[in-house]
Amino acid sequence: MSLGRSFAGHSLPYKLAQAKKHGFQGIEVFYEDLIDLTASMPGGETLIDNQLAAARLFRNLCEERGLEIMCLQPFMHFGGLIDREKQEAQIQDINRWIQLAHSLGTDLICFPSSFLPASQITADIDTIVNDLQRAADLGLAASPPVRFAYEALCWGTRISTWEDSWDLVQRVDRENFGICFDTFNIAGRIFADPAVRGGKCEDAEEATLQSLKRLVKNVDVKKVFLLQVADAERLHEPLDQHHAFYNSEQPARMSWSRNCRLFYGESSHGAYLPVKAVLTAVVRGLGFQGWLSFEVFNRRLTDRDTSVPEEMAKRASVAWEKMVREVPLDVRPNTTKQATPTPVQHRLSAML
Repeated sequence: MSLGRSFAGHSLPYKLAQAKKHGFQGIEVFYEDLIDLTASMPGGETLIDNQLAAARLFRNLCEERGLEIMCLQPFMHFGGLIDREKQEAQIQDINRWIQLAHSLGTDLICFPSSFLPASQITADIDTIVNDLQRAADLGLAASPPVRFAYEALCWGTRISTWEDSWDLVQRVDRENFGICFDTFNIAGRIFADPAVRGGKCEDAEEATLQSLKRLVKNVDVKKVFLLQVADAERLHEPLDQHHAFYNSEQPARMSWSRNCRLFYGESSHGAYLPVKAVLTAVVRGLGFQGWLSFEVFNRRLTDRDTSVPEEMAKRASVAWEKMVREVPLDVRPNTTKQATPTPVQHRLSAML
């Protein structure tokens, strides 16, 4: 997705080719791309056999290019539905996603926090936890087991901060249920507010500093399953009903996210979030070793211009090199024994 949206005509093989050309070592499978592969199959996207066939094709395309598949995402709006029949259907759908993960050759599925209207999601945290425990238990029972990473979206209805998501992970208390940290969503909640002039929350710097201190002090790095990286542009005007990006059906932070994410350190494009501080806290403070993935939603990705995938892959490569120098990142071969072995300590990937 971060190299071009499928509905804009950016083909998966071409995006994978650009990822390989510009130094990526792995990719996140965006469900949209997976389903796009089923379009020409008899019966279309609704047939599980077609989806599994698409997953195997996706895996083959990656293996041919030496790219690893690190996760499948996003399983949207999971957990806490007030309509319990719909919630039960979600639980059953977890089995399909586990099959897809197995076919893709990955052991990780990602849950973003729900942003459905409050009228559709319970405020009872115990109910949300129970739903997530049921999903985790299905993953544990699978062969091979599947893990889940939970991410707080900064516009989430019930869960919108990393603190909320960390509390949830602790309550779920399953070995295969961990957290996904996203630099955009962390900074986009405690530092930035696109709906106000200047784009910053009150006392943004101090609030961010204190939050990151708590992160380093309280989070168990073994529960950090994925680290996603994105910056974002500062808007010249508040994102209100007069702004070009305004969408009456979306919170301001969501509209900003869909249009304005950037790669690390792209100050020439207006980047202003404290992404380096967040990365330093997670990578240096916690000692996180594993995948770093660029998850960059941006209005440019929907353009039908055929140069988009290579343009974005080049920008990502430049951002990666800057990140390696500035954080800094350790990209030496990893000789330590880990629960989930990885050939290098920090590796570059993107959500395709």
